[in-house]
Amino acid sequence: MTVFSRELFIKNRLGLHARAAIKLVELAQSFESIITISNGEKSATADSVMGLLMLESAQGQQVQVCADGNDAEQAINAVSDLIEAGFDEES
Repeated sequence: MTVFSRELFIKNRLGLHARAAIKLVELAQSFESIITISNGEKSATADSVMGLLMLESAQGQQVQVCADGNDAEQAINAVSDLIEAGFDEES
């Protein structure tokens, strides 16, 4: 197993809110790897909308994304693309 990790900034205006969390969960569920998002002391697996909302990640905050599994590199790249694209929302 391989672990990949990346630090990213939340760019979209509303931060990691419900619609963004749902997009992230749907993406995470398409991978075998376990994806974890951390914001300071808090962390959640990316397959839990409620867990992601509890992170309270706002615009401009930095989050740590970790992927652990056979497709970890593809997973971290896909999650990074989604977050860097502002969850495909208008900013």
